Amino acid sequence: MMMVMQPEGLGAGEGPFSGGGGGEYMEQEEDWDRDLLLDPAWEKQQRKTFTAWCNSHLRKAGTQIENIEEDFRNGLKLMLLLEVISGERLPRPDKGKMRFHKIANVNKALDFIASKGVKLVSIGAEEIVDGNLKMTLGMIWTIILRFAIQDISVEETSAKEGLLLWCQRKTAPYRNVNVQNFHTSWKDGLALCALIHRHRPDLIDYAKLRKDDPIGNLNTAFEVAEKYLDIPKMLDAEDIVNTPKPDEKAIMTYVSCFYHAFAGAEQAETAANRICKVLAVNQENEKLMEEYEKLASELLEWIRRTVPWLENRVGEPSMSAMQRKLEDFRDYRRLHKPPRVQEKCQLEINFNTLQTKLRLSHRPAFMPSEGKLVSDIANAWRGLEQVEKGYEDWLLSEIRRLQRLQHLAEKFQQKASLHEAWTRGRAPFSFRAGKEEMLNQHDYESASLQEVRALLRRHEAFESDLAAHQDRVEHIAALAQELNELDYHEAASVNSRCQAICDQWDNLGTLTQKRRDALERMEKLLETIDQLQLEFARRAAPFNNWLDGAIEDLQDVWLVHSVEETQSLLTAHEQFKATLPEADRERGAILGIQGEIQKICQTYGLRPKSANPYITLSSQDINNKWDTVRKLVPSRDQTLQEELARQQVNERLRRQFAAQANAIGPWIQGKVEEVGRLAAGLAGSLEEQMAGLRQQEQNIINYKSNIDRLEGDHQLLQESLVFDNKHTVYSMEHIRVGWEQLLTSIARTINEVENQVLTRDAKGLSQEQLNEFRASFNHFDRKRNGMMEPDDFRACLISMGYDLGEVEFARIMTMVDPNAAGVVTFQAFIDFMTRETAETDTAEQVVASFKILAGDKNYITPEELRRELPAEQAEYCIRRMAPYKGSGAPPGALDYVAFSSALYGESDL
Repeated sequence: MMMVMQPEGLGAGEGPFSGGGGGEYMEQEEDWDRDLLLDPAWEKQQRKTFTAWCNSHLRKAGTQIENIEEDFRNGLKLMLLLEVISGERLPRPDKGKMRFHKIANVNKALDFIASKGVKLVSIGAEEIVDGNLKMTLGMIWTIILRFAIQDISVEETSAKEGLLLWCQRKTAPYRNVNVQNFHTSWKDGLALCALIHRHRPDLIDYAKLRKDDPIGNLNTAFEVAEKYLDIPKMLDAEDIVNTPKPDEKAIMTYVSCFYHAFAGAEQAETAANRICKVLAVNQENEKLMEEYEKLASELLEWIRRTVPWLENRVGEPSMSAMQRKLEDFRDYRRLHKPPRVQEKCQLEINFNTLQTKLRLSHRPAFMPSEGKLVSDIANAWRGLEQVEKGYEDWLLSEIRRLQRLQHLAEKFQQKASLHEAWTRGRAPFSFRAGKEEMLNQHDYESASLQEVRALLRRHEAFESDLAAHQDRVEHIAALAQELNELDYHEAASVNSRCQAICDQWDNLGTLTQKRRDALERMEKLLETIDQLQLEFARRAAPFNNWLDGAIEDLQDVWLVHSVEETQSLLTAHEQFKATLPEADRERGAILGIQGEIQKICQTYGLRPKSANPYITLSSQDINNKWDTVRKLVPSRDQTLQEELARQQVNERLRRQFAAQANAIGPWIQGKVEEVGRLAAGLAGSLEEQMAGLRQQEQNIINYKSNIDRLEGDHQLLQESLVFDNKHTVYSMEHIRVGWEQLLTSIARTINEVENQVLTRDAKGLSQEQLNEFRASFNHFDRKRNGMMEPDDFRACLISMGYDLGEVEFARIMTMVDPNAAGVVTFQAFIDFMTRETAETDTAEQVVASFKILAGDKNYITPEELRRELPAEQAEYCIRRMAPYKGSGAPPGALDYVAFSSALYGESDL
């Protein structure tokens, strides 16, 4: 009687064992047609294999069978077998021993088989009860197919093809093994040994196996499987080797036991691999977070230490001390700040890269510690640069103030010294005794009329001289006042000296008026006067003042800042030299008057005077001062020429700096614009874009030497106290800011491409897709600033085929613009376009993987973690998992569910 078995709901060509290519149960129908004339060798192999398979399950219920066609006849062990392998309860069996009781029990077993989707055609319980071997073997094969093989699935194939594909993959690396079927491919025993070695290399030394020893190989596999894998021996090595084509069903049954023995280990390995992958992502992200926090803390701490130094505006009293401050500031700009600029840029790049990785792994965005956001660092940096600019302006202003103070102080000391020398006169007294002594004399009381008149004229000359010095005294007082207003550090000594001069000047005015009054009273008594001496005095006094003024001007100090100002001084000096011939004639005329006086005295026998009664100035004094003027003129010539040379050097420095700055400034601006264009219009593969950007970056770095040379020229200008330059609109500060902007721009553009590479690789995008996304984004980036406004973004989506209502578009905007900034960046656009198709890992998947490692428990032990995971990942989990709080867990049990959820929760950094 023929038995046909087919699952419920499957027609011909739809069997579950063919992967969609044909009905496996239909094939079995044909096989059993042939089995009516079953090969005796196959019948022997099936009897042994099926018996051993049934016993491997029945022993769990404490029983077994000896004769497969006899021991199932009453249906009791058949029902027990189905309960063991299905885990379900069958109807209560009939207790009687009559034939109809046995048939009823077998029918209950066959009904249960049918309830599992297997249609039994042309078979009744009578054949089983009657001990029909072929029908009994067919029924057991049906059970094996349904409960041991049907659920095997590898890459969407199932049953026989799935089991065969599993065997092929596991044995592919082994020499002399080529699994193509379930009969001849297993005859030499190497395939079975390879399956065992692949999963338990400690059990078999595969290298020592020989292809020409099939009996030995098969027995080795049978013995190891029975001893270590709890798979009973179901076949005889000799039967397999001596049969041209071993029974396929017997081989499949035996091999399926290996699949089930190793499937749990493979499932655990897959789960462990998934967990390791997730943990690796989290560990790497946490490392990046810690690096960001550390770098941000160091940068903020440096800013915190630097700002008070730059805010300190306490000046130094001397020019040398202030120049040291300026040198310290130049060292800060040249040596200390540039590395921090790079750190700030790198910090932003690290932050963007970390956020990209978090997005790609579907982790929440990284939120730095309070006060360490990128915006916080940018605000602190802006504050630093504002203070820095104010500090540099203050330094230069303070140096200019000290420079002017030094010039005014020198001028005050020179003017004061000249005035004090004038007040001392020729008298061998202290500096206040000369003029005051003269004014306090009472020589007129015993003088003749002529002498009194002479004394009066002499006093008039003195008054003229005194009036001529009024401007000098006022100038000295003005210089002292200006030094006080500019907070000169030695203002006290200047004020003391100025006050002494003013007090003395007031006293001289009082004494002068008093002496004039006395002389005028005496004048009425005296009438004789020497006109020639008076003439000498009248002409000599102003000439003497002119000489004093000339000497003062020739010794005067100056402060100039340009070649033009120096040329102006030279022109004035040449004009002064042009007046010397006329002055020399005046000198001759004055000396001629003195000569005439002496001639008159000789002519009329008058007693010659040792000194002119009208003036203390002698011809020798005039000659001496004239000689001093003549010596000072060439000295002044040389000093002015030296100053001219210095100003010419400064002018060359200005032009040299300007020539470089006028080239560097436009170059930097052009590069900034070029990088901007590159960022907006990147073309080609990401690798080509990266190579082009790296080349641009290298070109920029190579250009750094030009910036360094310009810094050197700028330092020379500052050391020469040159602070203005009419030949260029570019200051060193402009160049520095532009250079830093260029470095930041190229670094950010490179980082954007790097993030696109990360996105492409993580999302599995093709270069064509990325190019299409970039082209669409650029087209709707109206302002060419790397961002789309909401209306442009909406138009872009519509152009790509999205049918958007207001509600749907609002939902999308919350995804691409979570901070409501009002713009959509290219990275956010890419994330949105790839979000729906990306493969992701989830908290639920990780929980499921841990559940496999835990043996389906709701907790896991440290021992299980150390057994299933690599050491580093195991210890990472043990440190971070909370104790399990549920009931029934052993001490030390850990909560893997809470841990898995935390992996996808907010970061605690």
